[in-house]
Amino acid sequence: MSTNTIDASLCARMFLAGAKNLESKKEWINELNVFPVPDGDTGTNMTLTIMSAAREVTALEELSMDSFAKAVSSGSLRGARGNSGVILSQLLRGFTKVIRSEREINTAVLAASFQKAVETAYKAVMKPKEGTILTVARGAAERAVELLEENPDIAMEELIADVIARAEEVLNRTPEMLPVLKEAGVVDSGGQGLLQVLKGAFDAYLGKETDYAVEIQPGKPSQAASAAGAKAEPVEADIKFGYCTEFIIMLEKEYTHETELDFKAFLESIGDSIVVVSDDGIVKVHVHTNDPGLAIQRALTYGSLTSMKIDNMREEHHEKVIREAERQAAGVPEAQKPKEEAHETPAELKETGFISVSIGEGIADIFRDLGVDYLIEGGQTMNPSTEDMLNAIEKVNAKNIFILPNNKNIILAANQARDLTEDKNIIVVPTKTVPQGITAVINYVPEKSPEENAAVMEEEIARVKTGQLTYAVRDTHIDDKTIQAGDIMGVGDHSILAVGKDILPVAEETVALMVDEETELISIYYGEDISEDEASVLRDKIEEQYPECDVELNYGGQPIYYYIISAE
Repeated sequence: MSTNTIDASLCARMFLAGAKNLESKKEWINELNVFPVPDGDTGTNMTLTIMSAAREVTALEELSMDSFAKAVSSGSLRGARGNSGVILSQLLRGFTKVIRSEREINTAVLAASFQKAVETAYKAVMKPKEGTILTVARGAAERAVELLEENPDIAMEELIADVIARAEEVLNRTPEMLPVLKEAGVVDSGGQGLLQVLKGAFDAYLGKETDYAVEIQPGKPSQAASAAGAKAEPVEADIKFGYCTEFIIMLEKEYTHETELDFKAFLESIGDSIVVVSDDGIVKVHVHTNDPGLAIQRALTYGSLTSMKIDNMREEHHEKVIREAERQAAGVPEAQKPKEEAHETPAELKETGFISVSIGEGIADIFRDLGVDYLIEGGQTMNPSTEDMLNAIEKVNAKNIFILPNNKNIILAANQARDLTEDKNIIVVPTKTVPQGITAVINYVPEKSPEENAAVMEEEIARVKTGQLTYAVRDTHIDDKTIQAGDIMGVGDHSILAVGKDILPVAEETVALMVDEETELISIYYGEDISEDEASVLRDKIEEQYPECDVELNYGGQPIYYYIISAE
């Protein structure tokens, strides 16, 4: 039976039900992707974001409105993936800012929470676009305020039902706001995801039977990240501090800037490789020390601890040496060794470091050869989370760190990681494709300041045009092109450039639409489904058609995309 207020217990059940409803609909939401490419991931990104928060809520030992709000805010913030996931995390963050100080939520508090959610999310997006999840969220918030103005005594059930109806109405109008949605015959996928969260939460409010179970995954390093530095292993004697210690403090006492400086000074007295990131009631801590207990004892004076992880780096190094000896004795070549997360002691602090998102073994090798310190495996098919970015930042021992997202759907997560980092200068270069990322690194000049380098990089990546060849997963009509499932598409920076039945002619047409009189270099990166001989045929044709341009052929090894081609 529904009530007219929502306490912490009911609020948690509603949130978990909303998360589970989104999870159950994620594939359907993925299919709403405007471009019919095989990597539509809005549903997946939003689900991974909200389930990160759901696990935090499920793990709470003592449930209060404040602890619930902190768990939702911190969990979604760290777990945010893709633009839709980051926006969802900001909506949740704004919502919880209002409710955290309340014992119960009434209609007035709920309306204020909706308003704060929208305000927070809009601020997080540099150029908000209407016809998206933001528009749907704003429509819902505005309707909540209207209802309260019309009837201050409105029942909670009536308010929520009407708000959801307005959200659905706005969602159905998104194709009128974004012509690309109308042409593709879909509504905004992010808005649909938000609607499913609201509907699931309302079902729980009404008392409908819902599965609230959320699997709690043990804390472990992100599998998305891998070291890109030197292959030489440190000798055991070089490991000055033996325990890699990580935990999160759920603040329960006042934590000022001065408090944080004192805490960092204490950690520096007992270890190194220190990272302390604070945000909205939580503090994430990483330190290498010989006495993890001292770090934990000091942290407990500020609040309770969660997500604790202590690794014995000397033991891990010893085991790694044994495994390496066994491989060499068995004659296992380097290429067959499994990829492992690196736990080496960070190199001496340097002035500048690079983190890059990468897809495919060949592209990863290119970034390594260009001096990138750390690679995050991701891209179109799996957008890295904010936490993946933070973990990478921890691993790079540099004062200034450039992050290359190399995908427009990863830039917001990178920006969020930058904003959560206080002890390093993080510069996010808004690279939207792998070729742009490669161009950015190539144009780095050590003698210039980080700001000067960033300006040059942004200027140079603007000159790079990218085309990516893949296949269509459904029938649609977009960019004045009729597309059938299975067709080969050349997807440009802003539109679909070419469509056909065979890879080679579509690749040639894509290049023809990218090249102009200023083009000097054409780079071709062939994927895991293309042989070198096939790629060489394309290169030869491009060289013949554009003799005034330099044409480079590189093995990219990327999945899903047969070719990534750049013209600059």
